[in-house]
Amino acid sequence: MAPHRKQIAPPGAAKVEDALSQVSQMPLYTQIREILRRRILDGSYPPHSQMPSESQMISAFAVSRITIRQALGDLQKEGLIFKVMGKGSFVAKPKAFQSLSRLQGFGEAMSTSGYETYSLLLSARPVAASALVAQRLQLKPEAPVFEIQRLRYLNREPISVDVSYFPPDIGERLAQEDLATRDIFVILENDLGRNLTHADVQIEAISSDESLARHLDIAEASPLLRIERLTWADDRPIDFEFLYYRGDAFQYRLRIDRS
Repeated sequence: MAPHRKQIAPPGAAKVEDALSQVSQMPLYTQIREILRRRILDGSYPPHSQMPSESQMISAFAVSRITIRQALGDLQKEGLIFKVMGKGSFVAKPKAFQSLSRLQGFGEAMSTSGYETYSLLLSARPVAASALVAQRLQLKPEAPVFEIQRLRYLNREPISVDVSYFPPDIGERLAQEDLATRDIFVILENDLGRNLTHADVQIEAISSDESLARHLDIAEASPLLRIERLTWADDRPIDFEFLYYRGDAFQYRLRIDRS
């Protein structure tokens, strides 16, 4: 489908927050890239709308064409914009991403990138551990555990369904907290005094069933990322969860060094 061609107004040089600094150690193209990225992420430049032309940005920012192209090139590499030959640059629907190099909760990771997050509590209840849950949490089969299901929102759109399992005493305490706006990792560390050390993670691609599709507002059988994560506090497993992320809106990234 052809991109929507509505032209966005050129960057306003009068905006204080968008003023370029000539004395900053940050190169001009980097400053422009960050201004444009901010406008994309906050919705000022909506998905599939046309970006200002290079000439408009040259005039607004008072920089060279090379500088503008460097900024646009970086945004294209990040997947925030795409180019159509002979027509210009358009805003892509940005895919949020989380790095696997650090153990972070969803809200923690997204807030540092400027995203708005929120969680809807779907259920919080004691259940009997399945064989897999019991194995991961080092419990006996059908031992009591506490299950918490949440629908996570990113910039007011549903992004994932999280199904988490905890030892009963921890889960019951978590259920009393503000799970709409606070990350479970933050609560575990700051309120319950647990020392989270590491997590074991497995990722696979699956198709959404009817229930997941309904919660995530997608078609049934749409692609999902299914993350199985076991989080440890010191030398004991404390949180085992299944995270179901929309494949069209989220990705994990990992840097691998060659020694």
